[in-house]
Amino acid sequence: MMTDADFGLLSPAWAGTTVAAATSDTALAQALLDVEAAWVGVLADAGHCPEAAADAVDAAADASLYDLPDVGRRSAGGGNPLIPLLADLRAELRANDAGEAAAVVHRGATSQDIVDTALMLLAARAGATIRADLATAAAGLAALARRHRTTVCVARSLTQHALPTTFGLRAANWLAALVQAGRRLDAALAGLPLQWGGAVGTLASLTDSLAGDDGGAPVPELVTSLAARLGLRDPGTPWHTNRLPVTGLGAALADTVAAAGTLAADVLTFSRPEVAEVSEPRAPGRGGSSAMPQKQNPVLSVLIHQAALSAPQQAAQLFLAAGLAVDERPDGAWHSEWAALRSLLRLAGGAASQLAELATGLEVHPEAMAANAALTGDLLLSERITARLAPLVDGGKPAVQQLITRSLSEGLDLRPLLRDAVPGTALSEADFEALFDPAGYLGQADAFIDRILADHAAWLPAAS
Repeated sequence: MMTDADFGLLSPAWAGTTVAAATSDTALAQALLDVEAAWVGVLADAGHCPEAAADAVDAAADASLYDLPDVGRRSAGGGNPLIPLLADLRAELRANDAGEAAAVVHRGATSQDIVDTALMLLAARAGATIRADLATAAAGLAALARRHRTTVCVARSLTQHALPTTFGLRAANWLAALVQAGRRLDAALAGLPLQWGGAVGTLASLTDSLAGDDGGAPVPELVTSLAARLGLRDPGTPWHTNRLPVTGLGAALADTVAAAGTLAADVLTFSRPEVAEVSEPRAPGRGGSSAMPQKQNPVLSVLIHQAALSAPQQAAQLFLAAGLAVDERPDGAWHSEWAALRSLLRLAGGAASQLAELATGLEVHPEAMAANAALTGDLLLSERITARLAPLVDGGKPAVQQLITRSLSEGLDLRPLLRDAVPGTALSEADFEALFDPAGYLGQADAFIDRILADHAAWLPAAS
């Protein structure tokens, strides 16, 4: 049977993930219904409607009861999906002899209240999965940093061999970015706000309709209760004209994808057969080619890379919409946020899911790292050599640099050239040879690893 559902056939970066299900049209419809049901529950608790009305709305607030493709088609009539879904909800209530519930549902609210709040609810639900996957990935990177803190490899600058480093520091730097992104995402998710302002942000209809209800909670208390019931923050005032809650969430999601993308781009480079310093974890049915049986494609990194290439445009759409929002409800800018925000949730969710598996299963090949570092030979230590030997060589730094240039241009071994230029009385043979040990020129690498690991440990309680 054919449907209008998006199964992600052209979006393998997030297809089939937990976040894909948490951001589906069905999940969105359920979030919209959950907000409507929660509001009637708040009104019932405050004595503004019968408990039976709240029970009836709870029973009818089930997305599986509704023809969502038809809701989607009808949404063009009012410019948002809530209008036809609300009509169907009321029809369901009346069909169940719950006419009073049909009358009270959506009381004092407007479409933007429900849509914005539902999107925050959707983000909270999807965000919990993203955070969990980030924590798993971070734990994997921390383990790599510890295990390979002394594994020497070549650092590359502008694609070229630069100086020695350690794979442990490289993994720690990946971890540092992930922890920073995780903290930003934590802050965004913790601050997800309820939107509740009525037609133009004054709550005039609700205030007016409750003016004669004796003994009921005042409007601000009702809004606070709704936020608590949904697990969202009560911002105190409506934010329908202030789109920074959306851009803040979008930026945190984009940061998450960017941090994952940096790691994936490195893995794609380092897993090339001619480099072969790392390999992705193998899994049945993954990484194969339809035409070339010998290939083992680094698919996890490819999919994360796809997400990293796609997320910035979605984040830019949110900022563009925020900058062009006008009046008390924007004429299209608000609408353009929805798909972009969901895309960011999906891309971050897919990237975090792929990253969790990649970081915890990455295979490291120290022998290849040593072989690659040896390609540059003693020239890999040229920065150190120049600084240490310039004061000892007749002609100083220019003379040392000339010897390095000669080694490069004539293909000569650098070490004998330098030994001949440095008086034996100025530097012993043992000290001279020690200059060429890559493990002896790692600076503060070990200390930096420890600091990053400590920062990760400090983030763990928030991420758990």
